[in-house]
Amino acid sequence: MTSLTSYRWTMIKTNTWKLQDAKARFSEVVREARAGEPQEVTVHGKPAVAVVDLARFEVRRKSPTQRTMKNFIEESKKYRGEFILPPRVEMDVTPRPIFAEKDKK
Repeated sequence: MTSLTSYRWTMIKTNTWKLQDAKARFSEVVREARAGEPQEVTVHGKPAVAVVDLARFEVRRKSPTQRTMKNFIEESKKYRGEFILPPRVEMDVTPRPIFAEKDKK
């Protein structure tokens, strides 16, 4: 087995392609994706995109909703569940003579 064949076997086996290799062998990437397995393309070693068969990929459009702050908070993962405010701390608001010493002089 030549090094190119073993390299090709590794790429097909893992379904992961470097961007440069995917560009050079795009028809092969598409052929493999259409055969069943999604093909992952990496950029600088990090997953970037996936090539999938269109027959297995379904795009569902979101229903148009008006974007309001209330909708955002309700849909946000951060604010899901019960939101409990901490108890308030009572403050001493007794008036204090700030300029009392200056006025006496």
